Amino acid sequence: MLKTFILLGGLTALFMAVGYALGGESGALMALLMAGGMNLFAWWGSDRMVLRMHNAQPVTEAEAPQLYRMTAELAARAGMPMPALYIIHEDQPNAFATGRSPERGAVAVNTGLLDLMNEREVAGVIAHELAHIKHRDTLIMAVTATLAGAIGFLAQFGFMLGRGRDNRPNPIATILMVILAPMAAMLVQMAISRAREFEADAEGARLCGDPSWLANGLAKLERGKIGHLNQTAEANPGSAHMFIINPLSGLRMDRLFATHPPTQERIARLMAMGPMRGTPAMPQAPRGASPWSAAPAKRNPWA
Repeated sequence: MLKTFILLGGLTALFMAVGYALGGESGALMALLMAGGMNLFAWWGSDRMVLRMHNAQPVTEAEAPQLYRMTAELAARAGMPMPALYIIHEDQPNAFATGRSPERGAVAVNTGLLDLMNEREVAGVIAHELAHIKHRDTLIMAVTATLAGAIGFLAQFGFMLGRGRDNRPNPIATILMVILAPMAAMLVQMAISRAREFEADAEGARLCGDPSWLANGLAKLERGKIGHLNQTAEANPGSAHMFIINPLSGLRMDRLFATHPPTQERIARLMAMGPMRGTPAMPQAPRGASPWSAAPAKRNPWA
């Protein structure tokens, strides 16, 4: 967590440095005020914005009883309130969490994920997302994405302005700022996101009781996204870091600044944790039946 706050401080300092390059001390002050305003927006409105962006639809216990009860049980294990549950009608298997606090948490799951996975693997994914909410990673990443985007915007503004703080044309400085400032911001965002993913994997494994559930789920997600282009994520790459695996295709050099660790490395770390005591038995759905339908659940899968 200390490393995360240091990196966030670095992003804020970079934002102020760009402001200083554009307008001296007054520019740095304006950049600081802008950073504060944008972080306030990220605090209050980023969760609703990203859910609308991906057309996430809220679901109730009556509509998805087994998924709802599974999430509620995992949330109880984590010692946090039941999050709002959303479904995204998207063929690419994926999921993300959002919300500035456990009391405002939300978990969104793509239909492609539910079509692909069994109950144990879905439980591993949900546990991972709840770990993000519990540790307030969702707030940290919203602030990080806001600052990184603002740095890119400010650098582009400086390029169009084309002037240094002495009000004389300085094309070399502005070109370097346009290239290097957003690149540095993306590297910091990547470092924060990767660290939080590893920690959420470990906490998610502890919550569901068996690291292999999440490990198997990650393997299926990586394979399952092949051939499934997530158009909304491609149009809004700033939200990619929120998903459990990178939803982007890599067609636009996204791999150079991937916000997720390599999936194989995540799986290896999970499997190295070994089996855990007290793993609850998860009954399998009958072959050909969907465990996520609105049919009444006959029993709690965690019993």
